[in-house]
Amino acid sequence: MTAKQQLLAVLAFIALLGGGALIGSHYLKDEITSITLGSDAPGFSAMTLDPAPVMKSFTDYRGEVVLLNIWATWCIPCRTEMPSIEALHQALGPQGLKIVAVSVDDAGAADKIRDFAKAYKLSFELLHDETGAIQTIFRTANKVPETFVIARDGTIRKKLIGEDDWNSEANKRLLALLLAEPKP
Repeated sequence: MTAKQQLLAVLAFIALLGGGALIGSHYLKDEITSITLGSDAPGFSAMTLDPAPVMKSFTDYRGEVVLLNIWATWCIPCRTEMPSIEALHQALGPQGLKIVAVSVDDAGAADKIRDFAKAYKLSFELLHDETGAIQTIFRTANKVPETFVIARDGTIRKKLIGEDDWNSEANKRLLALLLAEPKP
């Protein structure tokens, strides 16, 4: 093989790799990009736990400050942090904070989720995503709890994997600052 043929083979290989990367990034964009601070929160949908369930989506919270908690009834850290989320709801809910906790329990677990809410005296909005699609959308790697603080403009301002004291002064300060921002 001549030097010219070798150069052409290398250039063809580079073009093939570049084309593959371009096509892959187009079709796999959601899978290869991450959900990071400052990125737009992706859309999601889940069912209410009402006797006649209603589908809610992220668009229902547009323009609001949202604490989105992805959790499950069997999750021990979720059980640990729920009282602090309820306390945060009591403290900042009246100022407009929307707390949305989406359970990823299996299909048919609505009664179990309602019993959980009753046992923990939860008064914020609980939704159920029995398919677990929200975990794919938010790329949580099937870990719960995972919580996202979403500003009025729809950007993620805090992301936390694992439990937290959501009623801590630091968390309340962050959320109060976001609540003070004007609605878009």
